[in-house]
Order: sequence, then structure tokens, then C-alpha cells
Amino acid sequence: QIQDLHVAQREEDIGFYAGFLGASYMVGRGFASIFWGMVADRIGRKPVIVFSLFTVIVFNTLFGLSVKYWMAITTRLLLGALNGFLAPIKAYSIEVCRDDEQALGISIVNTAWGLGLIIGPAIGGYLAQPAKQYPHIFHDKSTFGRLPYLLPCLCISIFATFALISCIWLPETLHKHNKFEMRAETAEAGTTQESTESPKKSLWKNWPLMSSIITYCVFSLHDTAYSEIFSLWTVSGRKYGGLSFSSKDVGQVLTVAGVSLLVYQIFVYRWLNNTLGPVNSTRIASALSIPIIAAYPFMTHLSGIRLGLALYIAAMIKSVLAITRVSGTSLLQNNAVPQGQRGAANGIATTLMSLFKSVAPAGAGVLFSWAQKRQHAAFFPGDQMVFLLLNVTEVLGLLLTFKPFLAVPQHYK
Repeated sequence: QIQDLHVAQREEDIGFYAGFLGASYMVGRGFASIFWGMVADRIGRKPVIVFSLFTVIVFNTLFGLSVKYWMAITTRLLLGALNGFLAPIKAYSIEVCRDDEQALGISIVNTAWGLGLIIGPAIGGYLAQPAKQYPHIFHDKSTFGRLPYLLPCLCISIFATFALISCIWLPETLHKHNKFEMRAETAEAGTTQESTESPKKSLWKNWPLMSSIITYCVFSLHDTAYSEIFSLWTVSGRKYGGLSFSSKDVGQVLTVAGVSLLVYQIFVYRWLNNTLGPVNSTRIASALSIPIIAAYPFMTHLSGIRLGLALYIAAMIKSVLAITRVSGTSLLQNNAVPQGQRGAANGIATTLMSLFKSVAPAGAGVLFSWAQKRQHAAFFPGDQMVFLLLNVTEVLGLLLTFKPFLAVPQHYK
């Protein structure tokens, strides 16, 4: 989209402007997520979910209508600030499930999130610039010819409209679970003062919660930077160390990765979590991600079927490993607090994660632009440096999953 907004003067500068555009959504969400989490704890999960879906419909459509760079950044910023969806939906997925099904509940949410990261760019790859991709259907002078990114945004807004309508049948969980907890507390003869005061404990002083959130944020930083760099790297020219893929080619790779992710989360992750637990599964997934990332820059030496096979396999495995880490740390967060604080806890996690993610696209874009200009450097030339730094963040996240940093909630001891 940066090319069509005519803000980048050189091809090497596209990553720079694309990074700040991607960061604007995370900045808006970072400033507002704690507020939406507290609102969800006060009035319920469902009202916040409904309002958030409505804002997606409105501002995502306005984003597709943007013809100036400042318009695109403004609509993304407002969409992030007014979309408080993530905190209440994570709390909801835990509350609506029994203890032995919580892994499945949180994995469904993270699957939807992961699929959004994968299928969203795929939709853009297939439907963006329709007048160029499908000239026999769309004319240059038509609405979709003049607004080349309106069609994919409209498709996403239509999907969000169906999701909004489905909320009619969505039950509220907050008050229902509060009643159950109150009955359980009164039935216990020896209710201690600690149990009655625990809901009032400061979330910022809850180290099992905060340590899992920080670990989650580091992994989110890595995943967002990876998503940004993967798209930029695959479409950049061979002379810059990329693969010279078209947007449609990238969309196909991401679609296949999304399908594999869906199958994994529905049929494999629950068993994996029950077998290894959220901590060990997170550690293993993080460790296995390192050689996958290290292999990417060397794929430029491949071509044809060998390149396609290697890239598809790597993208699928990386997506599965990433969602395993996110699901594991999300389970730790939601079981580190009582139900009455779950919305606020997820709000804190979303705020900090959004701040990390706001740095990731901008930082990845700047880093990628810098790497494009050092193709003949002696030390990790070109994109090798980009993927090296991605692995540095991965290693940092892996180290944070061990003691003494990570405190495991009592639920998993």
C-alpha cells in the first residue's frame, strides 16, 4: 500500500513507512487496552466485544478508503484505540470452559489471532490492487481501481458484520461465574481473610502474572517483527536478497500456513498442553523456532520447486511454533488471577503487548531498509542480519521461560 500512497521516494524506503503504518494500530491499542479490560470487568465481556466489532467494521472500511498516508495512519490508530476486543475475549474463553478444556478455549482464540495474521495478508495479496490483478473484471477507472485496497478491507468488514450479528447468541459469563464463586466461597467453612482479599491484590505486584506477561510480550515482539519482515523479504527483489515473489505468491504461502495452524490448534495443541504443560510446550516451541529462522536467508540459493517446498514447510512450522508459545503464556496469565480481575489482567497484557508490537513493525521496517543497503557487508550481510536479530529476540524469550524469572501460577504446580 505504501507504493500507492506515494510517500516513499525509493524502493528501499518502503519498509520504513510500512513499519510506522503497522505500528499505529498497536500504539492505539496499547493506550486503551487496560481501560477496556476494566470496563469488561465492570459491565461484562459481551458489551465490549460487541462495541469492538462495530469499530472494526467502521474503521477498517475507512482504512480502505484512505488515499493519503496520514489518513491511513489515523484510521489505524483509531481502530486500535477503540477496539477493546482482545482482553475480554481471552477472559471469556477461559470462563466459558471447564478446567480441563481451558487449553482448547485459549487455543481457539489464539488460533483466530494467528489466522488473522496469516489470512489477513493473504486476503490482501489476493484482493489488493484488483484492477492490476484482474483487469478483465475491474477497470482502472472503477472505484476499486481508484481505491486499490478497498476490496480486501470491505471483505474483512463484511466478515466482522457477520461476527457482530452472531453476538446475539453470545451468553455473558462474568455475572454467572461470580454467582458460582460466591456460592463456593460461602460453602467453605474455613474461608480465610486471604481468599476474600485476593481479588483486591494489585495486579502489578502479582509476579506470576507479570512474569508471564513480560515473556508473552517478548514473544509477541518477535512474532510481529517476523510477520513484517517475512512479507517484505519475500516480495523484495533478488538483488536485495529477497525472493521476488508477487503479493499473490505470498498470499498462497500464508494461506497454507493458516490451514496448518487451524488443524494443529484444533486437533493437536490440547493434547500437547495436557502432556507437556504450558511452560514446557512454550520452551520447546521457542527452541525449535531458532533453526527455522536461521534457515530463511539461505533459501535465496534455491529456486523452483525446492524453494517453494522449503518456504511452505518453514512457514507452516514457524506458525505452529509461534501459536504454541502464545497459547502457553496466555494460559499462565489467565490462571494467575481470580475471575473478577481477569479482564483487567488481560487488558494489562494487551497494553504491554501492543506497545511491544508497536515497536516491532517500525523497528522491523527500519532494520529491513538498513539491511537492504548493506548487501556486501563482511558481517552478516543483507537479510542475514535481519534474521539474526529475530533469533536474538527468540533466544531472549526462551531464557525468560526459566526460573528465577518466570513464576508459575499455583494452578500448574
